[in-house]
Amino acid sequence: MKQTWDRVLPRTPFPDPTPEDPAVIRVTRLNGEHFALNPDLIARVEGHPDTVIALVDDTKYVVAESVDVVLREIRDYRASVQAVAFQMDRGEYRPTARTAVEDDESSSVVPFPTREER
Repeated sequence: MKQTWDRVLPRTPFPDPTPEDPAVIRVTRLNGEHFALNPDLIARVEGHPDTVIALVDDTKYVVAESVDVVLREIRDYRASVQAVAFQMDRGEYRPTARTAVEDDESSSVVPFPTREER
């Protein structure tokens, strides 16, 4: 019997990532407190009776989400990074919010070159 992930793994109730925290995934402690983790620092995710996330420095967190949900969050984060890189490569990426620093003409930031400029 073929199952779809949407039926097996319901979406988490977290809001979409904001520009302030694009490089994190959100998880929940067993007491209900939400916190964010950098998915690039996760070494392993284990499913004992509770889900344990171990970071590369051996810090461990016990979370309420299942192993499958945590892995999906990591996959979605990495897919979003690749999608933005693809948009940047095609010259279609436009940042969502502008800051005063970006409006300053004396900025030392050089725009990402388009494919034609390479």
